[in-house]
Amino acid sequence: MSDVTHFILVRHGQTGWNKQERFRGWVDIDLDETGLRQAEAVAHRVTQWKVDAVYSSSLKRAVSTAQAIARQFNLSVVTLDGITDMNFGDWQGLAIEEVKDRYPEQFDLWLNSPHRLKIPGGETLDEVRERAVAVIDELGARHVGETIAVVAHRVVCKVLLLSFLGLDNSHFWQIAQDTTAVNAFEIYKGKVTVTLINDTCHLKGL
Repeated sequence: MSDVTHFILVRHGQTGWNKQERFRGWVDIDLDETGLRQAEAVAHRVTQWKVDAVYSSSLKRAVSTAQAIARQFNLSVVTLDGITDMNFGDWQGLAIEEVKDRYPEQFDLWLNSPHRLKIPGGETLDEVRERAVAVIDELGARHVGETIAVVAHRVVCKVLLLSFLGLDNSHFWQIAQDTTAVNAFEIYKGKVTVTLINDTCHLKGL
């Protein structure tokens, strides 16, 4: 159908902080060597679609991943703040064990009721979801009949998929999003159909 907008939603590649299990949020760290290889692998994977535009969070780890994809189609990357990672506030830069020690009650909420958590100085999942869904709505209207790639972050990808599946943010941990995971969905007359979640077959052998 010519008026269907196809989206390929990709999580960025690995950074040193992913490996160290540190909360990244708005800290602007780039891909590590493994992440760069992952970005090239996912870029080749995305060539199974004919992509008309590439969008990315404005953070380096997403931009570098998006640039690898864009090169496959001779496109430029357009950055959008609305799909930037969740602001983890006072947790940013801290390892999981440090957060457990300093914020035990809040960390328990993060694991068991993430939709109820408000990190000091940070965002809620609802706030991330609201801004991310607004971006997808706008892109869907702008690119009717086209296929676009969007590179974002684990939290952003998770809350978007929950929204499309009609689930609230209490289900946050029920969707996996590995580094350079490929998700796909389409929008037709305002209705979203999810066709792929957390596909990482391109990482085999890396």
